Amino acid sequence: EKYSRLREVIKEYRNSPGPLIQILHRAQNIFGYLPKEVQRFVAKEIGISFSRVYGVVTFYDFFRLDPVGKYNVTICLGTACYVRGGWKILEALERGLEIEEGKTTKDRLFTLTTARCFGSCGLAPAMMVDKEVYGRLNSKKALEIIKGYRAKNE
Repeated sequence: EKYSRLREVIKEYRNSPGPLIQILHRAQNIFGYLPKEVQRFVAKEIGISFSRVYGVVTFYDFFRLDPVGKYNVTICLGTACYVRGGWKILEALERGLEIEEGKTTKDRLFTLTTARCFGSCGLAPAMMVDKEVYGRLNSKKALEIIKGYRAKNE
């Protein structure tokens, strides 16, 4: 069913100039990420090479090659957050979630990422869960916040 939806999207953009990025955005919305098989499908359907599609997908940060979790947990590692222990929070969450930065938990509940700054320096160290900012954290508080999100999904 997802591929038939994607085929409809491609039909919508068939006569548009340079439709690849729009198609890839819509494909990512349908599949949640852009695995190589989806990229090959898009390439075949619009008549371009897989390498061209892959080049676009890997060039832009907003395209994902791997599945992501229901919640995106982002630890700020900007200067203020870093010197106030942001890196310790990252290490604690890597241990607590049993994943490395940039990866997703096996249950696909959390994806752990970092950012250089998200403008919450006065709350350092800070993290975001999706768009919700949590500040003045330590490792214990960060793990408690994650525990709360996990409890919502049991």
